[in-house]
Amino acid sequence: MSRTKAPPRVWQRMLSGRRLDLLDPSPLDVEIEDIAHGLARVARWNGQTAGEHAFSVAQHSLIVEALVAEKESDPRWRLAALLHDAPEYVIGDMISPFKSVMGGDYKLVEERLHVAVHRRFGLPTTLPPAIAKAIKAADRLSAYFEATLIAGFRADEASAFFGAPDGAALPESDFAARPAGEVGRAFVARFEELDRLLHPATAAARRSR
Repeated sequence: MSRTKAPPRVWQRMLSGRRLDLLDPSPLDVEIEDIAHGLARVARWNGQTAGEHAFSVAQHSLIVEALVAEKESDPRWRLAALLHDAPEYVIGDMISPFKSVMGGDYKLVEERLHVAVHRRFGLPTTLPPAIAKAIKAADRLSAYFEATLIAGFRADEASAFFGAPDGAALPESDFAARPAGEVGRAFVARFEELDRLLHPATAAARRSR
């Protein structure tokens, strides 16, 4: 007698106890602690960076948020910058060449997770073009300095892939990779600061529990 093959598992169990479906992610299963924990342990550049610790997506995200905050004071857009790579807490940080090989299926899963994260934290699922452009510019600027300071790229290589920094200078100390636990706590702290500005009543209720 043949046995019907069970469908493949498409969900991941989080440390919070949430079970997140990758194909149909619910905002109710998204928790900031899970995002911070995951991103602090996902290495940028496939781990090919100098230093004792991996340079994490969480540390990169903190830099991007700080860059956006220099020009955008609205907490919505600062939070969007902090969470711009949030789907990677589930699917990891695939380097750009591999994303090109993977094609549309990867992007579809990434976009569904992006939508769930934004809905969970009260952000529009589609950002205004100017904000999306600002976040992308900050993302590429951080990538340039990561590439040249810790990932072994020459300046001309990094400029070709990520654009020249046009005179911008970021502190080299920002790119010294930090321990995962430390970065995860910093990520949650920055989220809570922005969440208090964006949703003061909800944030107060959460703190009182």
